[in-house]
Amino acid sequence: MSKSVIFSDHKVLPAIGQGTWYMGENAAQRRQEVDALRCGLDSGLTLIDTAEMYADGGAEEVAGEALKGRREQAFLVSKVYPWNAGAVDAVEACERSLRRLQTEYLDLYLLHWRGNVPLQETIAAMETLRRAGKILRWGVSNFDSDDLNELLAEEEGANCAANQVLYHLASRGIEYDLLPDCQQRNIPLMAYCPLAQAGRLRHDLMSHPLLNQIAQQKGISVAQLLLAWVIRKEGVIAIPKAGSLQHVRENAAALDITLSSDELASINQAFPPPTGKMPLDVV
Repeated sequence: MSKSVIFSDHKVLPAIGQGTWYMGENAAQRRQEVDALRCGLDSGLTLIDTAEMYADGGAEEVAGEALKGRREQAFLVSKVYPWNAGAVDAVEACERSLRRLQTEYLDLYLLHWRGNVPLQETIAAMETLRRAGKILRWGVSNFDSDDLNELLAEEEGANCAANQVLYHLASRGIEYDLLPDCQQRNIPLMAYCPLAQAGRLRHDLMSHPLLNQIAQQKGISVAQLLLAWVIRKEGVIAIPKAGSLQHVRENAAALDITLSSDELASINQAFPPPTGKMPLDVV
């Protein structure tokens, strides 16, 4: 059975979605990017994650084109800049995102990272958007445990529906406190860069002898192994970017890959879990 994640309002999603970081930056690649997102929908990867930051809205435009005639099939996520997260600015930023995405609503709207706008003001703006039907849920991104606790202590802060953070095999710090905190509160954790694709570690992971050995034994790619590892934990959704049809189909197939206890033990030896609190990794 494919791995899935359940939101607090009982919404169920496949544990792998589609990221759009770096999409919309090159007009020559637009058709390929649109086709990849549509292929992902066809393959059951219904969550599409984007942001006003990505290509200055260009990624949202790509996602909007991919969703023409198919909006109801997708769980659409976008993110607002911290400096646009005020009472009035957040509403206007959301409206701009909706126009680029050619949709009337977002399934989830995230504060991209914490800035100088008071959390209570951002929460109020999110609730205004939710009551207006512009967004169905709201959440945060790049929030560590202290930030999350502060948010949840605010009035209506408990309505936070998700937290999106960096998480991959070479960056396991969240396993010490943030991930257990989110699991306990039933706040799904969205893992961006699950293949370390935006960092210097990608080559190190893809060429690692143990990972290649396990992948070969299982008849899968190292990328599929890394995705299966990220979503092994309850409440975690991986959002890899895939610009080609082959990679999208590989990502979707990773939903059905299970790692054995021996395989996980070997991976833990090579990439030890954290033994104490670590600063939140951000790319």
